[in-house]
Amino acid sequence: MAKCYDYLFKLLLIGDSGVGKTSILLRFSDNLFNQTFISTIGIDFKIRTVDIDGKKIKLQIWDTAGQERFKTITTAYYRGAMGIMLVYDITNQHSFNNIKTWMQNIDEHANNDVEKMLLGNKCDVDEKRQISFQQGLQLANSHNILFMETSAKSNINITEAFEALATGIKVKMERNMVSLCIRVYI
Repeated sequence: MAKCYDYLFKLLLIGDSGVGKTSILLRFSDNLFNQTFISTIGIDFKIRTVDIDGKKIKLQIWDTAGQERFKTITTAYYRGAMGIMLVYDITNQHSFNNIKTWMQNIDEHANNDVEKMLLGNKCDVDEKRQISFQQGLQLANSHNILFMETSAKSNINITEAFEALATGIKVKMERNMVSLCIRVYI
């Protein structure tokens, strides 16, 4: 049976427990939102195909547990990832402060050329906001990565975030292919 996609991208969602990684994944993959918090045990994944610049891209999205006790399990999944979404909760300063630790985990365990994106989730709860949009943007800019605020509950920027990350990966892949071809022909 022929494959029905041009590219397969493995993506990871990482961040503290309770920031909404599973909700983001369920909203994107199944257009669902569950009000009840159920902590991810270990790791889970979903698949969705998107169209970027006329190419069908199959996204295999891994949802990791945010608790420290699952760290050895989840870091093993960093290796083959082409894109990583670092998620914090805009109403939780601690989750934002921990992004630095999550970035260190990426540096230690992921490929050097992995595409990264910072997501400030729960932007629908603006009255409880502890981290400004500007703070999130500054952190992303300091690491030279993409940034968006999202809401899985209100379906704000969920699809846009995944498409932006997939576009970044595709552009990087195609740039690498072109430079490889140039080296081969020289």
